[in-house]
Amino acid sequence: MNGGDRATPWPPSAAPDVDDLVSAWATDLARPVYRPMSRVELRRYLRWAALRLAAASATDPVDTDTARAVGVSLVDNDLLDGEDLPSTVSALCTHLPAVAAGLGVGPAMPAARAVMSAVVAGYAGRMRDRILTEQEMVRQAEVRARKQTQDALLSSEARFRAIFENSGIGIGIADMTGRIVDANEAFASMLGYTIEEFCTINVTDFVYPDDAQGMWELYEDIIAGNSEFARVEKRYRHRSGGMVWTDLTASLIRDANGAPLYTVAMAEDATTRRELQARLRHQATHDPLTGLANRTMVNDRLDELFARPGGRIGVCYLDVDNFKVVNDRLGHVVGDKLLLALSCRLHSSVSGRGHLVGRMGGDEFVILVEDPPDGELADLADTVLAALAVPIDVDEHRLVVSASIGVVETCVDNTTPADVLASADVTLYWAKADGRNRWARYDPERAAGDITRYTLSTTLSAGLERDEFEVEYQPIVRLADSGVVGVEALVRWNHPTLGRLGPDRFIEVAEETGAIVPLGRHVLREACTRAAEWNAAHPGADLFVSVNLAVRQAHDPGLVSDVADILAETGLPARLLQLELTESALLGPAGRPVDAISALAGLGIHIAVDDFGTGYSNLGYLPRLPLHSLKLAGVLVEGLRGPDEGAGRIVTSLVALAQSLGLTVTGEGVETTAQAAQLRGARCDYAQGWLYAHAAPWNQVVADLARLRR
Repeated sequence: MNGGDRATPWPPSAAPDVDDLVSAWATDLARPVYRPMSRVELRRYLRWAALRLAAASATDPVDTDTARAVGVSLVDNDLLDGEDLPSTVSALCTHLPAVAAGLGVGPAMPAARAVMSAVVAGYAGRMRDRILTEQEMVRQAEVRARKQTQDALLSSEARFRAIFENSGIGIGIADMTGRIVDANEAFASMLGYTIEEFCTINVTDFVYPDDAQGMWELYEDIIAGNSEFARVEKRYRHRSGGMVWTDLTASLIRDANGAPLYTVAMAEDATTRRELQARLRHQATHDPLTGLANRTMVNDRLDELFARPGGRIGVCYLDVDNFKVVNDRLGHVVGDKLLLALSCRLHSSVSGRGHLVGRMGGDEFVILVEDPPDGELADLADTVLAALAVPIDVDEHRLVVSASIGVVETCVDNTTPADVLASADVTLYWAKADGRNRWARYDPERAAGDITRYTLSTTLSAGLERDEFEVEYQPIVRLADSGVVGVEALVRWNHPTLGRLGPDRFIEVAEETGAIVPLGRHVLREACTRAAEWNAAHPGADLFVSVNLAVRQAHDPGLVSDVADILAETGLPARLLQLELTESALLGPAGRPVDAISALAGLGIHIAVDDFGTGYSNLGYLPRLPLHSLKLAGVLVEGLRGPDEGAGRIVTSLVALAQSLGLTVTGEGVETTAQAAQLRGARCDYAQGWLYAHAAPWNQVVADLARLRR
């Protein structure tokens, strides 16, 4: 017995569910037919084969060579009955996935399918080889018989007839006119005929318009004596009207003079194997839940579309809004039913237009449009959103669903399939960020901005370590005499690839990543160090330094201790430090003052409201906070450029309000003498802006301080 007496393969002991597989397999094969082995030997052999297949399914990639070898061994062990292969496939289909899963294979089903396919291929291949060998033996026997005695000829004929009549492979013999002169039961019954009926048919009756190209040219070469044999995959029409797929081998038999005499056709029924392969192919390219194209099929279709130089492609990438809530609250069963309903609506919305719709995974779907006409993608996205907006009944739940869609349209010459999907995915999340239940079109500039933001976010911490951040200072002057009373610290980033960046380019990113806390600490330490050194060299000058605090800094639990430590470390008096915060940084989520502000003011630090007068300003909080100064937003000062009296009255009112609360007022962004004059007329205390000086490195500011201080 081939295989059964070999060393046990890995695993050395029974894998999970292997015994179930062996029992089912042995039961399926235990029919009253001749076996060249006892039941004990059969079971021992099947256990050997099952362990080999379990090991093959557990390798990565699947060891199809071993599986194919098991299929070969089935033939070698004479398991040739017509039901042996179907029984084997049935047992493996039922139990091998569980065996593979028990061995930790994930996913188990694809591995099991690959093993089963290899077993079938090995069995069929060895069976074909075996029959071909027998055929060759028959042909050689006939040649030898012509040179032997009549007794030898009769003996040879008897052996051939036994093989011919009892073979599980269909065999038919035709003369050179195509008339079938003999056929065995396997061939005739395969197509629904008796042998007598089958022998009334001509080979040309099996010629169909949709036969594979070149098939009958091969047959003509054989009957012309130009070729000895040919192997093809041939489809026959069954007498009942159905189709039977076969693996067909046609061979030529010559007479004693070498002239073509007969053709012998050997046909193995391959219908079951083809159906299995078709199912496997379908499963490999379609989503098992929704039946839509899966990621593999979508990628294959993309490759086809990109193989057309000059062609255009449109992609709608869709994600169901808040789908996780459905899964979390109602369960995955309801979630799956919802996805199935959504996929049906998507398909009905798209199929009439001839576009491919696929499920990429989870609650993400994609629609591919070949050479979209103008406006097609926008209309398609609106149609899909409208279709999904209709409530869906799932069990006892009525669900209202929305989706966000990213739309990309481009020429295939300018990009790749992966880039198109990535762009569509990015655009999808723009739609979500813009409020959901909408679609967004891909914008290269916005995408470039996102990439830049990502670059900044990933290099911020390293930039701090490499000392890429530089602090510049802009003088703050007294409006009454233009004398410098303080400086505002402004951070710049000398980025190694993006160049010199102002705070508007990276502060928001720093807040999002949390890097604003160490960055703010760095700016504060340097600013306090500079101001302390200058004031120590100029006793009585009392030059204060103003430093901005972001929202995340204001809410950082270590803020007060950090500021106190830096003041102690640098020796700068607390009264010469001014911290600038916006209204959102001063107030917590409930509109209450942030506790740290009072603690900082308690240290003697001056607190200023930055950008006052922009957006929604709640004046009610001013008396409740320990403030010292308001800084008028640049947009208010910008309005003072012209003769518009309205802007001047607003500024005058704000200055009067602040001063009535005991606060000083600084006008930001002063660029013209007219603006300075109107601020002075409104009794504003201080000003800063390009009219007086640009922000500059400390050494340059220090050089100008003697000139600017009066």
